[in-house]
Amino acid sequence: MLSSKALNISPSPTLAISAKAKQMKSEGIDVIGFGAGEPDFDTPEHIKKAAVKAIEEGFTKYTPAAGIPELKEAISNKFREDNGLDYSPNQIVISNGAKHSLDNVFASILNPGDEVIVPAPYWVSYPEMVKLNDGVPVFIETDSSTSFKVTGEQLEKTCTPKTKAIILNSPSNPTGQVYTLAELQMLAEFAVKHNIFVISDEVYEKIIYDNTEHISIASLSPEIKELSIVVNAVSKTYSMTGWRIGYAAAPQDIATAMGDIQSHLTSNPNSIAQKASLEAITGPQDCVQEMKEAFLERRDFMVRRIKEIPFLDCLTPQGSFYLFVEVNDTFGKSYQGQKINDVDDFARYLLED
Repeated sequence: MLSSKALNISPSPTLAISAKAKQMKSEGIDVIGFGAGEPDFDTPEHIKKAAVKAIEEGFTKYTPAAGIPELKEAISNKFREDNGLDYSPNQIVISNGAKHSLDNVFASILNPGDEVIVPAPYWVSYPEMVKLNDGVPVFIETDSSTSFKVTGEQLEKTCTPKTKAIILNSPSNPTGQVYTLAELQMLAEFAVKHNIFVISDEVYEKIIYDNTEHISIASLSPEIKELSIVVNAVSKTYSMTGWRIGYAAAPQDIATAMGDIQSHLTSNPNSIAQKASLEAITGPQDCVQEMKEAFLERRDFMVRRIKEIPFLDCLTPQGSFYLFVEVNDTFGKSYQGQKINDVDDFARYLLED
């Protein structure tokens, strides 16, 4: 008998298509997968060497549950230099990837029935993590007319006495859009007015294009900083998705709670990956620019080709490595005698042709 919590979790809607693609590849069919949320580059050499050095020097024991001091100090400096944020190392918790960091956040702030605003489109794990921590995800539907960003009017209509937090993901997975200073100020004013936490997922902050500026909402004022929890990782920036190192910065009481929760669930993040992450953050950054230039070239190619296809459209991504294609105009039409009713049909027919 499964628990009610387990039964309440929805499988990823992309799993069936991903499984189909893997099956076709195993059968020798040439399939190009566009669904992976990770860079296809290898982890840069200097980062791998730091991991090898850690192994050779025997850095293979437990570390402090919230991370090694030198990595927390490096992240503190990174926040100060890159984001204009002053977080002490004690306010930073290093975890087994940003997903783990987010789960720690929800476990630290949510009580049963608390509502979390999730702007849609969204990364599929957000609502499931909220539900796993006894919260209730509340969705705000957006569209291309607002570049898939929430408006102040939508936020006010959605807010209730049970609203505890809002998730902000900028640059966004999956839309690639970046919130402007004015839009962030609106969000900050809303959060401060209603005393609502802002969980700011900033894992794509370094992957931005066309002189677009990434701004951390926590940097806008002391008031919003006290309500902000900033989540980041080395995964996307340095092509280290499998190394599983993420981190969060938060007000001291929340950071302490996150560290305590983590200490009982996973103990410390991987010791060797922490050393590699230290090198990633403090070492040469040329690799980041090189990967970004490659992503930009791909973005321009994909946007151009998508816009040439009848019934398809997309906004040009300002960041991340995702392209959110609008296929609504294909609904109701037929392809080789098969009617396209929804996005699942579209994806399946595209894959099978």
